[in-house]
Amino acid sequence: MSTISSDETLDTPPFDAAWLEQAGAGLDDDGLALLHKAALWVREPLASLYATTGEPLASHSAQVACILAGMGGDAQTRASALLAVLPDDAPPGAQTGPSRNHPLRKRFGADVLALVQGTRALLHLGRLAGQAAPADDAGTDQKEMRRKMLLAMAADLRIVLMRLASRLQSLRWYAATRTPCPRAFARETMELYTPLANRLGIWQLKWEMEDLAFRFLEPDIYKSIARQLEEKRVERESAITAMVEQLRGALSEAHIAAQVSGRPKHIFSIWNKMRNKNLSFGQLHDLRALRVIVEDERACYSALALVHSLWTPVSDEFDDYISRPKPNGYRSLHTVVADGRGRSFEIQIRTREMHEFAEYGMAAHWRYKESGPRGGQVAAAGAYDQKIAWMRQLLAWDHDPGAQADGAATPGTPAARSGRRQDERIYVLTPQARVIELPAGATPVDFAYHLHTDLGHRCRGARVDGQMVPLQTRLRTGQTVEITAAKSGGPSRDWLNPQLGFLASPRARSKVRAWFNAIELQQRIAQGQTLVEKELQRLGKTAINMEQLAQQLDFARADDLYVAVAKEEFSLRQIDYLLTGRGKAGEAADAGPPQPEARVYASGTENVVRTGRSGVLVVGVDALLTQLARCCRPAPPDPIVGFVTRGRGVSIHRHDCSSYAALAARHPERLIDVDWGDTGDALYPVDIAIHAPDRANLLRDLSEVLARLRIRVVGVNTHSRRSLAHMVFTIEVNNGEQIARALTALNELAGVTASRQ
Repeated sequence: MSTISSDETLDTPPFDAAWLEQAGAGLDDDGLALLHKAALWVREPLASLYATTGEPLASHSAQVACILAGMGGDAQTRASALLAVLPDDAPPGAQTGPSRNHPLRKRFGADVLALVQGTRALLHLGRLAGQAAPADDAGTDQKEMRRKMLLAMAADLRIVLMRLASRLQSLRWYAATRTPCPRAFARETMELYTPLANRLGIWQLKWEMEDLAFRFLEPDIYKSIARQLEEKRVERESAITAMVEQLRGALSEAHIAAQVSGRPKHIFSIWNKMRNKNLSFGQLHDLRALRVIVEDERACYSALALVHSLWTPVSDEFDDYISRPKPNGYRSLHTVVADGRGRSFEIQIRTREMHEFAEYGMAAHWRYKESGPRGGQVAAAGAYDQKIAWMRQLLAWDHDPGAQADGAATPGTPAARSGRRQDERIYVLTPQARVIELPAGATPVDFAYHLHTDLGHRCRGARVDGQMVPLQTRLRTGQTVEITAAKSGGPSRDWLNPQLGFLASPRARSKVRAWFNAIELQQRIAQGQTLVEKELQRLGKTAINMEQLAQQLDFARADDLYVAVAKEEFSLRQIDYLLTGRGKAGEAADAGPPQPEARVYASGTENVVRTGRSGVLVVGVDALLTQLARCCRPAPPDPIVGFVTRGRGVSIHRHDCSSYAALAARHPERLIDVDWGDTGDALYPVDIAIHAPDRANLLRDLSEVLARLRIRVVGVNTHSRRSLAHMVFTIEVNNGEQIARALTALNELAGVTASRQ
């Protein structure tokens, strides 16, 4: 690039003095100098270059700068709009930051370079996303994903504004030159760019892009509506301007402080309302709209009365959303009036607070316009929605010098840019240009699991933007990810180690855990089945039906029996007793009374015995080591006492515990005051003693009672003597109320006596 003299002038269209005056409107001397320097830099390289649309790049960039000037863009944004269309020889993603040696940085500064690189990255993204086939979008909201991705790619709001201005200029060029606009180009405008401009509140771009894209997509409908409009757009705007001035004067005379604004309804909006509400053109009352913003609610109704005194109200076209807000909280007065020539105007009246809520809150204009019949009842709590609201406020600040004086962060300042980097989501592309949303910090393994669980299990490598990368690589928005997978196999246990950084997504992590749990379950089933089959061989019962055997042993399936045996939660002697009967007769005669048989069930919840957090305060302190005594198993709100043991901290007993009484008699000096502290949701093991006539299905009936009460059983100890069953159920409870409910329900069973042990 040749050196440019500072005294060179712009004298060749499209970069001439008239253009500089228009594109540099509102800039100070330094801003004008920057824009002038950028124009001199690009005028020769762009002279013979054309955009993919066929438009000369020089005139395109020149007009984009003018559009940005109309939006109040700063000098860096306007200059970057010229520089971003220059050919970039570096491969996409090669420059991830403003290099100190980059010629643009040396000439225009780091801020302009960052804007140029961000814009080029978005252009690259647009080319990739445009390659996605329509079938790829089936079943997914890819349009919304692309909008989110575009915002996430734009670390600086000004990059988004440049993209919107560039798209508008392309549409204007198609219309002005009568060059046929590709339907895909117009459709992309309607699906991606106009909703984005709508959400950011850039109405002047939104309505013009909608009208132009609609003109190319539905030319016959567009022309039909245009013919039905009795006035040209300029005349409609003039009518609104006159009405605004009349209303402002009347409000001023009535001493009502108000801000009045208005604009004509554009053709696409007219057609959209006719389609959505099934109306004819003659039934539309809001082809022209005014908005009045006043100080308080009382002024709203005063302004309404004044409006109705100036013009004729249209019957059945009044809505009081102040006294009866919409379900989403939206508040405003809506009325339709007709002037002396019979032309109808819609007028909205609201306070500043109502306006701010409608613009930036849950009832923002884009929500109730895009959510259809639901009327805006859409959650607005996501980080993406917060970023949209934040960006729209920045745009408002751009045109409100007073707001900036109060310390508001403006686009491009360090304070503003730092807020943009706190995103919690990233957006990456598949090789087919499908957009995938992932949590920030996600890796290629997270990406693989998002696409398909089996692909995640078989993931062995990844390419990001065509380059092989480690599986722990943190992905960034806009990257294209391709997974290399084995034909078979499963995940590595290392993936579950947070220190190694393979996974950032809880969803992917749960899938890896589920895979290992399934493998472990199959191993336990195989192990338990081997043990059961060996026991049956020893008993000579190999032809038995395993499913029936499991049900006779109170298991739902044979697999459940195998798992219990493998985890040593079920004794094989039970099978011996069931099939031979020796446990009840033969062994009783030979070996005396049968020994109690215990069945222990695994608890999925950590109780206080396993956690050690009993919730007991020792003389008001909760940091001392305590343990609940097994002899009496206290639980809140039992009266409790403490005994200082040797080496095992303080043992906690129920006040009426006989073991504690014996200890207290021998060592009174080791007694200590204790009380229940904040037990929260802690679970306490409690023993319930049950005595009942021995009968079939007794254990099942008792278990069903506790299951109905949602009380977990973690242990059962049973033995029978002289046709009487003696059982001890160990259950987990939060408090004494659950114990009382359990005892009451158990004692209601015929012949059952239940008490706390």
